[in-house]
Amino acid sequence: MKRVLALGLTIAAAGAVADPVTYAFEWAGGGGYAIKGALQFDDAAYTGRFVREQDLSCFVIEGSKDGEDVGRWALTMLNEQTSWRMHFDPVLGRFLVEGEGVWMPQAWNMNGEGIDCGEGGFGFNIGNAAQDICVDNQLIFESQVTPEEPFLAARMDDFEFPRDACIAPPLLGWLRTGN
Repeated sequence: MKRVLALGLTIAAAGAVADPVTYAFEWAGGGGYAIKGALQFDDAAYTGRFVREQDLSCFVIEGSKDGEDVGRWALTMLNEQTSWRMHFDPVLGRFLVEGEGVWMPQAWNMNGEGIDCGEGGFGFNIGNAAQDICVDNQLIFESQVTPEEPFLAARMDDFEFPRDACIAPPLLGWLRTGN
């Protein structure tokens, strides 16, 4: 009987998971630089006005210059040295930009100096100086646009994330029953 109850609780908990919400975005920087990407989160899991970095289950950015790939970064690349901040407003479908009350509202594998995206790495940020990218631990000044430039995202129902963009959900194992 205890095993049946434990199995029932596991199934009920699994059924309580909400459907993920996905937004895709494109950013046009200076000098022909651009970013495409997407994020995903459980609509019921975040609290407050913004979806934050800890609320995401999937995230990826892919950078280009004049249509040629220059780098990418995905959520599973996150480590202790990664600069990682995100403020996304799902009601308005936009990322917070500088001047809206949050210091450096976006830091996607890139600090404010633009020098920590890693050897061969890629990153993006929005700070008080600009919206810009980092390639191979170098700030790309040519990519900069004003920090107040709006940065929109659109809800997508069929975005296909690359494998490294998503963290695996925790597995529900057998509940211990005391036997």
